Amino acid sequence: MDVRVVKAIGQLKSKEEAVLATIVATHGSTPRKAGSQAIFFCDGRIIGTIGGGYGEAEVSQHALSMVSSGKPAMIRIDLTHEMAENDGMICGGTMDIFLEPLNSKR
Repeated sequence: MDVRVVKAIGQLKSKEEAVLATIVATHGSTPRKAGSQAIFFCDGRIIGTIGGGYGEAEVSQHALSMVSSGKPAMIRIDLTHEMAENDGMICGGTMDIFLEPLNSKR
């Protein structure tokens, strides 16, 4: 677990909505493994990382769309397809990621 993420969760302002992303499982080659975390804020800030690049950008989109629903979700990020390859990624696996809204007003 990233110490920066733990510290940020403890310091979140009560009005600041964000989404905590935690990799719960990986299959094949991935940039980060289970247990890696990042917090995605509505203003675009990210604390921690779940691997960067295409995969993290896709998680960010999912996370920001979840803020309005306030409901947790499990997503799978596929790093095996052509888009990831075109982005220069050499991974070839998938990551299952749990997204948990923080301070949701819903």
